[in-house]
Amino acid sequence: MTAAADPTTPFRLPLRVYWEDTDAGGIVFYANYLKYFERARTEWLRAQGVGQQALRERTGAMFVVIDTRVRYRAPARLDDLLHVTVQVRHAGKAALTIAQQAWRGDTLLADGEIRIGCVDDGTLRPRRIPSELAAAIGLPADGPPTQERA
Repeated sequence: MTAAADPTTPFRLPLRVYWEDTDAGGIVFYANYLKYFERARTEWLRAQGVGQQALRERTGAMFVVIDTRVRYRAPARLDDLLHVTVQVRHAGKAALTIAQQAWRGDTLLADGEIRIGCVDDGTLRPRRIPSELAAAIGLPADGPPTQERA
């Protein structure tokens, strides 16, 4: 694991817009911003030393999206270089609310909040965020420890 994330500084992931991302007019299809946000969250975790598959195998925990809100402000187009940000807005015992934005230079293209819940990979029931993940992303480790797989 790497050092805990600085919660005041958003993580930034550069992404290029490809043909497959656009509609017939060469503009990014609106649903693809959710894919960009997902990629950025995955790479944010990886940058903290947390691989989602390894976390699931080690602890039995996985994340599911439980709520999304996205506001589209300006279009991205074919070949644009974007930067997608990730910043934890709220952390509960079993869920995170993450603020995300997609930028082209200094132009905000889309912003939103994604709420992800931690669930047991077998039952899909809510469970506490594993302590190793909480520590990696700078969350306080309160309450009883997460029951992890041997």
